[in-house]
Amino acid sequence: MAKIRKLVAREILDSRGFPTVEVMVQLEDSSVGVFSTPTGISVGKHEAVELRDGDVKRYEGRGVLTALKNILTFLAPKVIGKDSKDQKSIDKEMVEIDGTENKSKLGANGILAVSGAIAKAQAVSENLPLYAYVARLAGRKDKEPFSIPTQMFNILNGGKHGGGNIDFQEFMVVPPQANSYSQNLKMGVEIYYALKDVIISHSGVTLVGDEGGFAPVLYSNSDAFKILEEAVNKAGYNLGLTTFFSIDAAASYLKDGNAYRIKDRPVALSGPEFIEYYAALNEQFHLLSIEDPLSEDAWDDWQTLTEKMGNETLIVGDDLITTNLDRLNKAISKKACNAVIIKPNQAGTISETLEVVNLAKSSGLKIIVSHRSGETNDDFIADFAVGINAEYAKLGAPARGERVAKYNRLLEIEHEIS
Repeated sequence: MAKIRKLVAREILDSRGFPTVEVMVQLEDSSVGVFSTPTGISVGKHEAVELRDGDVKRYEGRGVLTALKNILTFLAPKVIGKDSKDQKSIDKEMVEIDGTENKSKLGANGILAVSGAIAKAQAVSENLPLYAYVARLAGRKDKEPFSIPTQMFNILNGGKHGGGNIDFQEFMVVPPQANSYSQNLKMGVEIYYALKDVIISHSGVTLVGDEGGFAPVLYSNSDAFKILEEAVNKAGYNLGLTTFFSIDAAASYLKDGNAYRIKDRPVALSGPEFIEYYAALNEQFHLLSIEDPLSEDAWDDWQTLTEKMGNETLIVGDDLITTNLDRLNKAISKKACNAVIIKPNQAGTISETLEVVNLAKSSGLKIIVSHRSGETNDDFIADFAVGINAEYAKLGAPARGERVAKYNRLLEIEHEIS
């Protein structure tokens, strides 16, 4: 048994230069865990609340000193002295101290940093790889083998991640699940290289977006698919055989009143018309998955789309569910999607995130673990994805240090488990 001896909270910067929370937890046996909370820019309205200072004279109001103060004033006195292996009870107590449904009092960014740091410290204390400790927290059987989730490489950024250059937020290439992780990483990197050459050949600019994918100026979403297909061919792969396309539409940001506006259509589309658009798109490109194809509260349209396309395509809920147990229960009962994005900072604690994971798994939904657009060099999410046995993981493009840290950690894990 190792009790928590010390807790330090700091304000650091994420990959966009925005402040975020980092927490260091030290145990009585000198084990240390450090966790930094990622931040999103495309945020679902049902996510747990990320607390910001609002002082426009400091980081344009984005500072997190209030969240740090809350950690030191309200959480540290309750956490210090607790047995670090009691993750669930510590997380529950922090949620009760906050006392709100969405963690708006103390801030999910602070609560998660404490929760994650405790988990990492306990893994060190037990001399376990972090993914193995996460697996134990998730209730996986000790002899169940580990595997690396198939990567979804976001190599072309749009929407809020690309400065509004095109409508859809993420255009991803996905390798076959049968390949090894090393093979798949090689494929993603080679297509990324090829995409840069293709953009240059079309006299485009190879600037990158928040998640490391290229963000060229294009006239439509169709243009994005065309240059991606050209890149796949240039890299020597075959679309539909050795690589597949996935998108994150982030459709809540495309909503205009009761309709959706995209550059590919001269007039706004109703929910049913947007569904038909996706059906035509899928017929052309055989999409592996469509994330957030409709706005976050359009439950009936989600149900219709999943019924229409769910047998051949993953219909993925992110803003629809926001790693929230109640919303996941509703999605399951309405058969609104067949896959779910998992982001710990949407929930606010490790334990709550694992509850959502276990419900999704028991209900037959595919699991896609995801980073955020504002990342740090913390590679926790890589271990987490392996620990819960996720089918897929989204870590951005294979570029930029905060993304590559996760890809390299998975290489390390692959070596360990093989």
